[in-house]
Amino acid sequence: MDRIDLAILKSLADDARAPVAQVAGQVGLSQSACTRRIQALEGRGLVRGYGARLDHRRLGFRVTALVDITLGTQVEEDLAQFEHAVANIDGVVECALVSGGQDYRLKIVCRDLDDYERLHREHLGRLPGVMTINSSFVLRAVPTRSEADALFA
Repeated sequence: MDRIDLAILKSLADDARAPVAQVAGQVGLSQSACTRRIQALEGRGLVRGYGARLDHRRLGFRVTALVDITLGTQVEEDLAQFEHAVANIDGVVECALVSGGQDYRLKIVCRDLDDYERLHREHLGRLPGVMTINSSFVLRAVPTRSEADALFA
């Protein structure tokens, strides 16, 4: 990967909807050469997909919970079973296997605390292998740099 590939990745991370002609102009390539590079980056798995960043609050999801979960075992089959079950819960927007005192950290968006309580009762409490669940609620999201700026500063 060279500096042009990095510039393409930064441009795509900043605005994935930018036309290829615009990206090509930013990085100093022809449109066809830029298209080939983008396809190569996608083929290598460096670009996993394209999507919109949604404003959860404006969509009516006013509560964001960070949920730490500890399982009873670290057996690979149990981890896989847990991960499969979590993937099917509406409202879970991130799930990460983490180091430290817990096994997983979930980021969950809900309409309100009643919605979170329902999700906890109907889903989180029934996940396979769960020993403990600790929830924290986001009071304010602090603006940070974009992914592109953080990676390619």
